[in-house]
Amino acid sequence: MSQVVKLPTVEDTQEFGRRLAGLLRAGDLVLLTGPLGAGKTALTQGIGAGLGVLGDVTSPTFVIARVHKPDPARGGRVAMVHADAYRLGAAADPRAEIDDLDLDASVDASVTVVEWGEGLVEQLVDAHLRVRIDRRDDDTRIIELDPVGGDWARRLADL
Repeated sequence: MSQVVKLPTVEDTQEFGRRLAGLLRAGDLVLLTGPLGAGKTALTQGIGAGLGVLGDVTSPTFVIARVHKPDPARGGRVAMVHADAYRLGAAADPRAEIDDLDLDASVDASVTVVEWGEGLVEQLVDAHLRVRIDRRDDDTRIIELDPVGGDWARRLADL
């Protein structure tokens, strides 16, 4: 059963990401979908802050993937891999390019957040969280959380 959350500002989107991070653990895969500028990176910034990772979380569009290690001084408990499959969608075989990123090598030890990864990375884990973000004309974000398998539905009930 999916949940829908309405977030009026970018700051609210980041704060929601911090709260969501409290539910995440190593081995989790979060797929972010939505149009350009919807707030996928803002949500990921909040997740990174909530996980207490090192470094600024920025869009990995041009580097495809970034690994953010936990920062013990910030209460970091697990690494976050942040990938952006946007540029891979135009490739002849985007799944092969995803394989080249070796996300499966780190998925068990980190929280993996993939923007534009729907249809490309779900096979990495048995269960995942699909997050659809839409931005309205007034900049309000509508976030739909869709648990896919595992104990996601139970965890989201705590959100």
